[in-house]
Amino acid sequence: MSAAEHASHPVTLFTGQWADMPFEELAARAAEWGYDGLEIAASGDHLDLKRADEDDEYLQSRLEILDRHGLKVWAISHHLGGQAVCDDPIDFRHQAILRDYVWGDGEPEGVRRRAAEDMKRSARVARKLGADVVVGFTGSKIWQYVAMFPPVPGEVIDAGYQDFADRWNPIMDVFDEQGVKFALEVHPSEIAYDHWTTVRALEAIGHREAFGLNWDPSHMFWQGIDPIGFITDFADRIYHVDCKDTRLRPQTGRSGILGSHLPWGDPRRRWDFVSTGHGDIPWEDAFRALGHIGYSGPISIEWEDAGMDRLHGAAEAVGRIRSLLWERPEASFDAAFSNQ
Repeated sequence: MSAAEHASHPVTLFTGQWADMPFEELAARAAEWGYDGLEIAASGDHLDLKRADEDDEYLQSRLEILDRHGLKVWAISHHLGGQAVCDDPIDFRHQAILRDYVWGDGEPEGVRRRAAEDMKRSARVARKLGADVVVGFTGSKIWQYVAMFPPVPGEVIDAGYQDFADRWNPIMDVFDEQGVKFALEVHPSEIAYDHWTTVRALEAIGHREAFGLNWDPSHMFWQGIDPIGFITDFADRIYHVDCKDTRLRPQTGRSGILGSHLPWGDPRRRWDFVSTGHGDIPWEDAFRALGHIGYSGPISIEWEDAGMDRLHGAAEAVGRIRSLLWERPEASFDAAFSNQ
């Protein structure tokens, strides 16, 4: 019996942090570790969206690699392209993460428009691969104003949400055409980074069905957001789940939640991302809540840990997560009393 047959959810590995490793090698390792599939990032040689959209043989080669290793794909991700759709400014940071065909000459509005076309392309490629969800970022015109000083007029914030809606509604039209959903990873630097900004983003885009959320608690936890409450608050919009852990350090009175411009892994930081199961995320509560809302999709492990080798972390995490994915009961635990 395969892992997928005895688990309540398929467990996948997000490939974004492995973009330097050839796709074939990563697929072989993931299969050996016991994963059911991959959440394929449009990075490195894992998935070139332009080639996959235009070259059927290239796209088929991705499927053949998965098939060779007994893996499946339920979702792909395009965080990097999505980031450039709304961001202002567009600068050296984006050049470092975008493919050349999106960056082009670097003129900011041209980059945004090409990034939007690449997001549309991601929906077409997902459908060709048989995936139902694209996970990613949106970028934000107004994230730079998060401190709200110097003072920012309310109409500037309003214009930021309108800019998001204007740029993403045409993208969502293509997702609708392809029967694919977009799952925004709620995350600092995006149009939605906490509960209230998520509410406003959904309002801005008219609550259209194609636009939903990727539940990743790691970015909520260090901000002080309840990741379990987020599941129930947005029960009808949880389209995908990524598991990344966050570890809070004892408060010394010297460091705050913004990271202090200290590198990952520096013990002076207030918090750090750690391999799944090594932090403070209440995973059992999370999976119980996901079961309660009827989430039936993949559970994808996103490895990030400055203090642990990734080969060790990814191999260990799949077992930790599987141990919490028990089947839900078919009847209430107290149903037996009704027969007395």
